Amino acid sequence: GLAILDEAQALVENNDERFWEAELNRLRGGLLVGTGRVDFEVEACFRHAVAIARRQGAKSLELRAVTSLSHLCGRQGKEVEARRMLSEVYSCFTEGFDTADLRAADELLTALR
Repeated sequence: GLAILDEAQALVENNDERFWEAELNRLRGGLLVGTGRVDFEVEACFRHAVAIARRQGAKSLELRAVTSLSHLCGRQGKEVEARRMLSEVYSCFTEGFDTADLRAADELLTALR
């Protein structure tokens, strides 16, 4: 999976097509979780994904990245930070609450209480 993400990132760089760049970083962080990598590497991927999505104004991709980052923070015992980050992004949405991403964010917010 990581090799495929490397190829995709190379395409982003070569073609300067950056729409999915945030998602590629989020996916990389998710794959690194499964390899037993240290949390700071995973967190760096998620935070980079959040920054890219914010810069692009891509709220749905930002929500995905913040949800992933909030899961990690919750596992690290940083529930207050996780809830704050996720609440900020979640509150920007006014519709689509039946979508998988918003349902997942809502479930995580409930679990972080």
